Amino acid sequence: MTGGRPAAIGVTIRRAGAADAAAIAEVFLASFKATYAFPLAHSDDDVRGWVRDVMVPTRESWVALDEGQVVGWMALGPGELDQLYVAPDRLGEGVGRLLLEVAKERSPEGLHLYTFQVNARARRFYERNGFVAEWLGDGAANEEGQPDVRYVWRP
Repeated sequence: MTGGRPAAIGVTIRRAGAADAAAIAEVFLASFKATYAFPLAHSDDDVRGWVRDVMVPTRESWVALDEGQVVGWMALGPGELDQLYVAPDRLGEGVGRLLLEVAKERSPEGLHLYTFQVNARARRFYERNGFVAEWLGDGAANEEGQPDVRYVWRP
């Protein structure tokens, strides 16, 4: 147990490759749809293409695997946690924390990220892990048009 929650026993983290793109996209889509009442700005097929053609080849992408199955994904940019998604049926098991630990190791000077303001679960997760809300947006800066929040972690 870590922090009162079951540890992500058996989960391994590794760099993502092209062969992971389809599974990453499915985790992203399932997580987004389970979390938000508003629709994605793009079709599911467009999301799959974006993960395959943009995110995995151009961003530092990592996957969390359990018995070879992708159960979480994150993408990093310089000083930025661009994406972090965990399969809905794996929330609360420590998968996100394992990914976040890698992000912090890869960006020891600090990180920033954005999430939607309505995502209370993600906001609690980031705040528990040392991130501070720095800016609240009105949705003008994202494709979904939803109010967002910028978080910063400074070691």
